[in-house]
Amino acid sequence: MTDVQAKRVQPGSIDAEMAGRAVRRIKDYLMRSREQPTIRVVGEHGAEDPLILPREAVSLLAFILAHAAEGRGVTVIPSHAELTTQQAADMLNVSRPYLIKLLEEGEIPFRLVGKHRRVTYEDLQEYKRRDDAKRRTAADQLAALGQELGI
Repeated sequence: MTDVQAKRVQPGSIDAEMAGRAVRRIKDYLMRSREQPTIRVVGEHGAEDPLILPREAVSLLAFILAHAAEGRGVTVIPSHAELTTQQAADMLNVSRPYLIKLLEEGEIPFRLVGKHRRVTYEDLQEYKRRDDAKRRTAADQLAALGQELGI
């Protein structure tokens, strides 16, 4: 898969007021019907054939609408999506050569498609979690050393 199958909603492309009303109604409904694994969606004037949605999909829609209500953009990417090295580098905010170094050092798993490397979004996020944890640990150690030295 060479292109990332992602859906992006640009900031401001959804009416913020409408999104705010919708997310409030969805959240209220989800709170009232905590035990239901599916959600029946009917038209406001009554529909003969309601739309049945998984609860998790409705929760994801509420998340998207909440961000839209604040004027933010949202991108939805499947966890199994494969990224090019440039796309992966852009997501990590690093250069492509640096990302390739990480791949070759085994820090991030990848596969070859012909001579091109592909990285799954899931593996990229796992690397990011590990890297963030290392950075937090280093910052905590540095802060503790600063306390010991009185600076």
